[in-house]
Amino acid sequence: MASGDGPALPHRSVSNIRSAPGQQSTSSGPHTPPRAISGSYGSPATIRADDDFLLIEIGSRHIRVGFAGDNVPKAVLSSGPRDQRRAGDFSQWTESEAPGAHWASDHEIWRYDLRDFDLGLFQDKLERVLRDAFTRLLLIDSRPRRAGLVLDSAVPIPLLSAVLDVLFTQFQAPLISLLASPTMTTVAAGVRSALVIDMGWSETVVTSVYEYREVKCTRSIRGGRSLLNKTYKLLHKVITGKEDEQESRESDHVITFSECEDIMCRLMWCRGAAYKSTQRQSTQLDTVVEQDETEMDASHPRGDARIPLRSASPPENIEVSFEKLADVCDDAMFDPSANPSSFDDHELPLHWLVYQHLLQLPLDVRAVCMSRIMFTGGCSNILGIKERLVDEVASIVDKRGWTPVTGKGADRLRNSTQIRRSSAISRSVESPAPSESSDDTERSRSRPSSIATQTEEDAIEAKLARNRKVLPQFQGQLRVLHSLGPWTGASLLCQLKIPAMATVDRELWLQQGASGASRAGDVDMKMQQRQSMGAGGLIRASGGHHVNWTLGTWGSI
Repeated sequence: MASGDGPALPHRSVSNIRSAPGQQSTSSGPHTPPRAISGSYGSPATIRADDDFLLIEIGSRHIRVGFAGDNVPKAVLSSGPRDQRRAGDFSQWTESEAPGAHWASDHEIWRYDLRDFDLGLFQDKLERVLRDAFTRLLLIDSRPRRAGLVLDSAVPIPLLSAVLDVLFTQFQAPLISLLASPTMTTVAAGVRSALVIDMGWSETVVTSVYEYREVKCTRSIRGGRSLLNKTYKLLHKVITGKEDEQESRESDHVITFSECEDIMCRLMWCRGAAYKSTQRQSTQLDTVVEQDETEMDASHPRGDARIPLRSASPPENIEVSFEKLADVCDDAMFDPSANPSSFDDHELPLHWLVYQHLLQLPLDVRAVCMSRIMFTGGCSNILGIKERLVDEVASIVDKRGWTPVTGKGADRLRNSTQIRRSSAISRSVESPAPSESSDDTERSRSRPSSIATQTEEDAIEAKLARNRKVLPQFQGQLRVLHSLGPWTGASLLCQLKIPAMATVDRELWLQQGASGASRAGDVDMKMQQRQSMGAGGLIRASGGHHVNWTLGTWGSI
């Protein structure tokens, strides 16, 4: 039948075909309908942006930035005078740097003494370093991302507030988790309790962590800065041949800060202690085979080190004795010639600082922490300083024990007690009194056994004890463990999505600031337990911005 002879059949009409949802029927020719592409086939960058958790560790000299889940940070940056030049400034290559132009304070990112510290300049430095790290090394855009902040728990509130302001306002972070450095160091070692010795730039901090909680924290000003100053005094004396009392001024610096620091990092070493601990257990410290004292003395570095100085005017080569470098380390960190009672609490030598810290701990905490000693910080990389510190602490323990009372009377009483105890033991070994022991055995045999004293063995408990493997906890002896550092521990913790000690929301911070944080005792724990944690760890509650939140250990100082 021809097409024009009659009407078209209903099932052959194109207009009756129902169009797909969301597609308009047009009178044009057939075309390919749009396909909905699944999100799993999209770009991996879009998936990573939702799961990215930035991890930032801010120290006195360096800033470490990376992603949670990585074993090492992607970027380790500093903020020295060379890094603070504007773009297009080529004075670094066109002009020679004066030796006294920049010294220690210009190479610090922050310091704990805020009396003459410019917080606005600190915020500008921090923003520039983080933006450089994000765009040049981490290769991420300006999309808001959650962040974790690894800081010392003794950071002042103004410094913490300045850091949070930069992250919330300049980088639009929706949520920031605060993580304590000693606790993260403990996590990175795979233990629950530890004695963390942070030998940093500005000071040495000893923190005892028990079941992931900071129990006690003590500090000493003996750190990298004091060691560098004493190293410079030695080099100044070798170069000029005299000791100047005004050598700490910038006009008297004969070499630059960077060259003096490089010499200290390359050549500084610490000689061993006169007392060698027999109870020290560590696979990281026992790196040499036991040998005779004469051979050990011969193995110590002797002679002079030839050091080329390029920043001196004019450039020259000097020779520094290795023994003098060891003396500098002894004076800066241990100071063995002075009486321990002559030091203040904030300037104790390292071995007395660790001993006093352990002495003030409870008995059970001390027994666990002293077997899990960890070293971190830049000064812990000095050759031989870990072994020297552990041996010095063991020497003090063997001489004084764990008695807090000291003095001539206490020493006389301790010696007399030891003499009486040793004499009693020797008498009991030599003449054991057989008649009394035989009488006691006869009485015990003739004594009737009562039902109350007989202990019945429970079959179920015995079976459970056989099947249950109870590992004995090592404690009571000095032992050093290796830790991967606070950044790695925080990376592991954030990757497992474990809630941090303190979590700060951007909206709450912009509305209330640091003054809106409550103390730990003021937070309603029942309300916190009823709140649900989302995928991103953001606290959701019915009260909105009325939720109580805290800064953790940072707000209690």
